Amino acid sequence: QVQLVESGGGLVQAGGSLRLSCAASGGTFSRYFMGWFRRAPGKERELVATISWNGDYSDYADSVKGRFTISRDNAKALVYLQMNSLRPEDTAVYLCHSAGGSWGQGTQVTVSS
Repeated sequence: QVQLVESGGGLVQAGGSLRLSCAASGGTFSRYFMGWFRRAPGKERELVATISWNGDYSDYADSVKGRFTISRDNAKALVYLQMNSLRPEDTAVYLCHSAGGSWGQGTQVTVSS
């Protein structure tokens, strides 16, 4: 099974940008859809973005459309989430997920107003 490790989280002011990375190892990364989820305090886990195995298809939650971009590099076994125009309501733990069933441990994103 694929192991996933996220990085790139941190503290940023509203309006700023961050790029999250998810590094995959130990499995067949390129055959699976990949997704980014987030979990905010007191809220249910939310699917933020998903991308097909070859990157031809992607989809986003309405709350992040036009601000976030998901991408992948299968040669490097990496998935990215570029987050622009960040808002305080984007504050959450962001988790990488493989359609094969693997989850990362998450990276904290905090957006200050």
